[in-house]
Amino acid sequence: MKIVPLELKTKLNIEGIRGFIKRKVTPFGTSAKVDCPKEYLGHDVYLVILENETNKSNRRVSKIKN
Repeated sequence: MKIVPLELKTKLNIEGIRGFIKRKVTPFGTSAKVDCPKEYLGHDVYLVILENETNKSNRRVSKIKN
C-alpha cells in the first residue's frame, strides 16, 4: 500500500457535513482500517487523526506463551 502524506493542521473548517462518527483504527493484515456504516459506500469522507497522548502505540500484544 502506498504511503499517503498527512496534512499537519490543528484546525479543520468544513461546511455542509452530515455529521461525524468517532471510531478506533484497528489492524487489518499489514495495514489498518476504520469501520464505517455501509450506507456511506461511495461517499467522500475525511479521516481526521486526533492527538492521543495516552496510547501512542496501537500495536497488538502477542498472546504467544513461552
